[in-house]
Amino acid sequence: MRPAFTKEPLFKKGLKIRKQLLGSRYVEQRLDSADEYTWPFEELATKTAWGMVWSRPGLPRKVRSFLNLAALTAMNMRHELRLHIRSALRNGLTRKEIAEALLHCAIYCGYPKAVDALRLMREVFDEIDAGQRRGAAGKGKGR
Repeated sequence: MRPAFTKEPLFKKGLKIRKQLLGSRYVEQRLDSADEYTWPFEELATKTAWGMVWSRPGLPRKVRSFLNLAALTAMNMRHELRLHIRSALRNGLTRKEIAEALLHCAIYCGYPKAVDALRLMREVFDEIDAGQRRGAAGKGKGR
């Protein structure tokens, strides 16, 4: 069971943004699987990253997504990068803009990290396309 503080305004605000950007299913899965050791991290991330920083008016979400792509590429954080490529699409970045951002990272983060990031980008795009094809095929079956 989730702690009572999940009703706090900052947590609720962060949770809403986190779900918008990362997808409700992913976020709920993270929260549902949290235990006494990992729950404090989920609380911290939801309140600070999502409730305090992503909610600020100083930068549009699209710009924040560009920054995430660059930072995660620089650190070679593959799992988080995959997640934030999807998030960037939800924030309005086009596939071309994501590719350009990762190309730009080649110069400042290094070619090997950018190559890996571009490989992940392609995998994410392929997964999204495959899911859309399956969804379209499923719609035709009921008719």
